[in-house]
Amino acid sequence: MDRLTIGIAAGGLASFALLYAPQPVLPHLAHEFQVTPGQASLVIGIATGALAVAVIPLSLLSEVVGRRPLILSSVIVAAVIGLCLPYVGDFPLLVALRAVQGVAIAGFPAVAMAYLAEQGRLKAIGMLVAGNSFGGMVGRLIAGQVGTYREGTGLVAVCAAAATVVLIWALPKRTEAVTRTTGGLKDAVTRPLLWALYAVAFLGMGSFVALYNSVGFRLASPPLELSPQVASLVFVAYAVGGFASATTGRHPNRRTVLFGMLGVTAVGVILTIPTHIVPIAIGFVLLTAGWFAAHAAAGAWVNTVAPSKGPASGLYTGAYYAGACIGGTAGTMVYAALGWSALIAVSLSWLSVGALGVLLTFRRNTRSSAKNLSRKTGAPLAR
Repeated sequence: MDRLTIGIAAGGLASFALLYAPQPVLPHLAHEFQVTPGQASLVIGIATGALAVAVIPLSLLSEVVGRRPLILSSVIVAAVIGLCLPYVGDFPLLVALRAVQGVAIAGFPAVAMAYLAEQGRLKAIGMLVAGNSFGGMVGRLIAGQVGTYREGTGLVAVCAAAATVVLIWALPKRTEAVTRTTGGLKDAVTRPLLWALYAVAFLGMGSFVALYNSVGFRLASPPLELSPQVASLVFVAYAVGGFASATTGRHPNRRTVLFGMLGVTAVGVILTIPTHIVPIAIGFVLLTAGWFAAHAAAGAWVNTVAPSKGPASGLYTGAYYAGACIGGTAGTMVYAALGWSALIAVSLSWLSVGALGVLLTFRRNTRSSAKNLSRKTGAPLAR
């Protein structure tokens, strides 16, 4: 890997380790603060929600101040907050600080894809997603293996601070050309295909986070009754997800990759239905690999077709984390109220709607392009 890739990977590792570290210890957090599973999931939901709200303003800000300064400042602030969180003893204050941390983290995903695209490194977007997924896996595994909220998230924050130092060292220091305009936002919100891809990000990530939020509670409950240390091993599936996104991110046919990997995600979701650890584990490997590969394809597709990459990348990322917040929290509540089978049904419906939206929009765009070509050349339309 070159220096730029190392820097972006380190930033992704720090950001996403911090973002998702509390997830495997949500049952312990709920017990310590005496809150319900749905309330405990707010520690994840509020951070991803704040991230989703902040990415669009921050992506526009990066058009003025530059991508590199925004990336660095966001990761540094998030790491500092992460080091403070284990000392918080009040749940509402914890939720508030997680919201602030989510805003800080937003600066990295808001512009990282656009930064790589402007450097002529579209194929590296797959590696970016791989770094993000590896960070999420490391944060979850460390916290889960420690088994307690304060000690686990504190150790994750120390590791994220070390990754932040690597980011500062590795990110190229050359001066960027910045533009003082927000005109690209119009293109980002007027193209139907982009909206369809935003919907895939929202619905797919909502399904994904809902499943991961809920699986800790399911694995800790009868008949499985696994310890937090064993249950957290489900996050090893992130390693496969990172490999899949890095591999498929280089594939030129993003439409084929997107639909194929959404199908793999759906198969993985279905495999988690039995109350046996082996099919659950296989299912999470498949759904993680499928979703991260689909995410890499969709993100690269957005940055290929969008005239202004900063706003479009920001909107895509905003939809992604809005899905994590809204869908993740809603899905966890569905599980708490109706059980795992109901959550599976909801997740599959979300994935199906996302795929259908892209399919219909792509066909409409293809038909429109063919009509335009026919008008210009006089050639008949293919039937």
